[in-house]
Amino acid sequence: MKLEENKKNAKAFYKTAYLGNPKKAIELYIREEYIQHNPDVKDGTQGFIEYFERMQIEYPEKSIEFVRCIAEGDIVALHTHQIWPGNDEYVTMDFFRFDENGKICEHWDAIQQIPENSANPNKMY
Repeated sequence: MKLEENKKNAKAFYKTAYLGNPKKAIELYIREEYIQHNPDVKDGTQGFIEYFERMQIEYPEKSIEFVRCIAEGDIVALHTHQIWPGNDEYVTMDFFRFDENGKICEHWDAIQQIPENSANPNKMY
């Protein structure tokens, strides 16, 4: 497995799509068959493109920071901190499965809004 290359590609894929160019992200980093586990996004590449194009129109000022990137076998995990309009902050954990050709073929994620108050002083990211 090409762990470092997969980590680099997972971040590039995410950033390219998140910042408004999901078609390019698909062309560069996704194989033809793409399995999506996020219930808000249709399965396959077209559903992915539609979702991220809509996000770019609705929330053009969002930002993302990659906090951690971990790879094992054919899986890359990204831990991110996102800031959306109105200073809504989120922490996400995304998991990407890569095929034998280094292309992303499957995605899972979990998203949590950062609350105003916490029972401890530690950041979520």
